[in-house]
Amino acid sequence: MSNLPAAAVLATGLALAGYLVGDGIVAARQADRAVTVRGFAEREVAANLALWPIVFTVTSDDLGTLQAQADDGVRRVRAFLADTFPAEQVSVSAPRVQDRQAQGVTGDGGRLERYAAEVTVTVRSDRIEAVKAAIARSGELVKQGVAVIRSYEYSTQYLYTQLDEIKPAMIAEATQDARRAAEQFAKDSGSGVGAIRSAQQGLFTIEDRDQFSPEFKKVRVVTTVQYALAD
Repeated sequence: MSNLPAAAVLATGLALAGYLVGDGIVAARQADRAVTVRGFAEREVAANLALWPIVFTVTSDDLGTLQAQADDGVRRVRAFLADTFPAEQVSVSAPRVQDRQAQGVTGDGGRLERYAAEVTVTVRSDRIEAVKAAIARSGELVKQGVAVIRSYEYSTQYLYTQLDEIKPAMIAEATQDARRAAEQFAKDSGSGVGAIRSAQQGLFTIEDRDQFSPEFKKVRVVTTVQYALAD
């Protein structure tokens, strides 16, 4: 009989402890409630840098003559560009020379000159419209005897290099977009949106707006944000 009060106290303590632990688990689960959402931002921008490779070929049986022809072609290309682009925006790469005889290259029923050289003159300019206009006139070089190669491999590249100027605003837009998504989720679930628990910025991507106007770009970024939920 003397042990009954102690047993009762112990039982009461265990019951209270169980209640407190259970209440603590509920509180912890409520505190762990969160929603993870993604925010998206996109902008259309104009390219601010053009890289235009002007590639032409010359052929000869003599290497000295081949070099002279290459130099003459470069001179003609530089003269064509001189009225539009400053000299520092025009560069010339060393010719790529091919010994067709050594490589066993033969003509289709006709004789090929032994050596062929491919020469590249590159325009690197921020004057996008001037580059486009010059490309439209580049047929003049062919009339002057410059055997310009036109192919996808040597297509003009239009680049956007000012991403740092728009990054902060785009990240803010993506974060706001994520917040709106979190608020809609909270509204649908009868909750409220609390503070940001974690945020992860995705990679920025820059792509052509379409294949017909590569001088215009689409810049995109996706952020992943986790918000706490509150009743």
